[in-house]
Amino acid sequence: MKNNVRLARIKAGLTQQELADTVGITRQTVSLIEKGKYNPSLKLCLQICYAVNAKLDEIFWIDREGFE
Repeated sequence: MKNNVRLARIKAGLTQQELADTVGITRQTVSLIEKGKYNPSLKLCLQICYAVNAKLDEIFWIDREGFE
């Protein structure tokens, strides 16, 4: 899934490792999420949003055209 995790993480001044430690996952998982190769659960999406101080729709939103 396309997302804005990388941009939000950098804006928050966090490394991949710092974000991973904050939300309880590995740095490798953060990397996979940022590349769109891993779809996190809703709970993990929210934890990431809280960690980077962003709203869910700012990071994990897909427009209707993305489903076609």
